[in-house]
Order: sequence, then structure tokens, then C-alpha cells
Amino acid sequence: MGRFIYSMQVSLDLRIEQVPGDNGAGEWLRVDEELHREANARTRTLALMVHGRVYYEAMEEYWPRSSEDASLPDVMREYGEIWTAKPKVLVSRTRRSAGHNTRIIGGDDAIERLAALRAETDGSISVGGAALATQLLRAGLLDELLLFTHPSILGFGRPLFDDYDLPIDLDLLEQRSFEQGVTMHHYAVRDAKETSSC
Repeated sequence: MGRFIYSMQVSLDLRIEQVPGDNGAGEWLRVDEELHREANARTRTLALMVHGRVYYEAMEEYWPRSSEDASLPDVMREYGEIWTAKPKVLVSRTRRSAGHNTRIIGGDDAIERLAALRAETDGSISVGGAALATQLLRAGLLDELLLFTHPSILGFGRPLFDDYDLPIDLDLLEQRSFEQGVTMHHYAVRDAKETSSC
């Protein structure tokens, strides 16, 4: 069975955006080559990526073109190649088509279909997007959190989860510090379901 891993860049107060639509490009982020190489390595090992629509469209707008942009550092062009080639699922009620090795799951049964996908996948499945991660957490399907915490307190902005106010018990799986002051914490979610409910 696969494992859903919500991977996100966060502030110390668990914000993922300071300004709506900054899409991971806020000035508070300290993404250097070391951190990008870590992200590239982890993304390369994924069996599958699952994105919500807003998150997917931010990625779709930038990364497919980046692999051919000679002005970008090698590590960013490399991520563009990895993201474009990696099998992806877009969870959306409104999109009817998507490129870049992406299939679409939508409709009222999307979470049930994602549960079935998790059950039939061998390996790690990254989750991109707060709304999608929150739905998976509510359904007991979110297995892990991979948080890259930047040394900033934003005080406002979009939180890690949308409209979720229940305790979440976690077990630390690994941690690492990076030169720019970013820390990685990888957690298991204790209440994740071990088998699909479908």
C-alpha cells in the first residue's frame, strides 16, 4: 500500500503563504541549492504525485518550461525535468484535461478514488495543496508530513491545513538542518488508516 505524504514549505507558525497566490515564492522562503537538491532527490523517489488544482496550476505554469531555461541553475532545471516526467494525479472538479503525464480525478467520490489509488500504489505518494491535504487528513488517509520549516514567523497567511481544528498526533521519523536555517521534520500521522476503506 502507498503512503500519502503532505510535503510543504512552512513558516515557524505553520503558514504556507503570506500573500494569497505567492505559490511558494514568498520572500520569507530560504530555498538555496542545498535545499533544492534535497527536494529533487526526494521527488525522484516518489511513485506518484497528487495535486489539488490550485497547487497543480502553479506548478504547471512554471516547471515544464524551467527545464529548458538556460538562465536557471542546474538544480532548478533538473527539478523541472523530474516534475514533468513524474506520474501525477490532478484532483479537480473543473479541469477536463492536463498534460505532463497527468490524469484527472474529480467529482464527489474523489477521496474514495484516492483511497483506492493509495491501496494499489507501491511507494510514496506526495500530496500538494492545503485543501487536498485537509480532506485526506479528515478521511484518515494522510500518512505523513514532510515539513521544511523556514526561520520566519509570518503572523498571518494561509495555514498548513484549511479549516482544521482537531489535534494531530505525530511521530518523528527524521529531521535535518540546512545551512540557511531551514529545518526538515518528517512525521508519521498516528491515526492514518492502515487499509483502504473502499
